[in-house]
Amino acid sequence: MNQVKETNASAQFQYDPNNLLESLIEKLNLKNDAALSRALEVAPPLISKIRHRRLPVGASLLIRMHEVSDLSIRDLRQLMGDRRNKFRISDKQFKPKNNSAA
Repeated sequence: MNQVKETNASAQFQYDPNNLLESLIEKLNLKNDAALSRALEVAPPLISKIRHRRLPVGASLLIRMHEVSDLSIRDLRQLMGDRRNKFRISDKQFKPKNNSAA
């Protein structure tokens, strides 16, 4: 029973960058993806790759979207279907490298 609820919840909140891009175009009163790329100061192929799901929305682009649209990062993430509350970072990233030659 719990698996069915989890499956339904995940189906409702799937990653959809198109919703994010369309919402930004509407909020900024732009005509198309080319105008959005100019507003975000990124290359047009980047928007195309995100729309066709060949490239994820990166942190720097998400921050730029926030700066241009005045939407919070949380709101932008919700628009694209990212509902995670926490981000897990590997503890290996913060450990110093072992230098055996001392």
